[in-house]
Amino acid sequence: MERPAAAPYDPAEHDRAETRLTITSPEQMRELGRRLAKLLRAGDLVMLSGELGAGKTTLTRGLGEGLGVRGAVTSPTFVIARVHPSLGDGPPLVHVDAYRLGGGLDEMEDLDLDVSLSDSVIVVEWGEGKVEELTDDRLQLVIHRAVGDTTDEVRHVTLTGLGARWAEAGLETLTA
Repeated sequence: MERPAAAPYDPAEHDRAETRLTITSPEQMRELGRRLAKLLRAGDLVMLSGELGAGKTTLTRGLGEGLGVRGAVTSPTFVIARVHPSLGDGPPLVHVDAYRLGGGLDEMEDLDLDVSLSDSVIVVEWGEGKVEELTDDRLQLVIHRAVGDTTDEVRHVTLTGLGARWAEAGLETLTA
């Protein structure tokens, strides 16, 4: 009997960290962004998923505050991408909204994110199926509205760090 061939090594399957949080207000979402910014460094790709109004831009606003970047962080829906230079010695924040982009890799390639990645923190809203090829190491955040929440403010956030970069980055410290 022959042994089956071993599956190719996939770092995303082996180097993985996951943390789940419950957020009860927009200010807490912004604070999560500020705290998460302390873990980020140049070369990090952060992918944000969640329905319209889930809090993706609010979280990114907190990231910008935590990273100490210039300019108000607002949704780049109509301009597709905004670059916020650092006011200090930290990395710039590149904020991308891929909602209006088709699934084609060509449109994402036109943004030259691969060029910016090594020097910046790149945050991509609606990036599933569009930016994963940029790096094996990425942080994915999925934001869901709580079912039955009458205030429309409670969110469940799942942070999944993929790749060696995130295996021991300290995502669990965000729950403290």
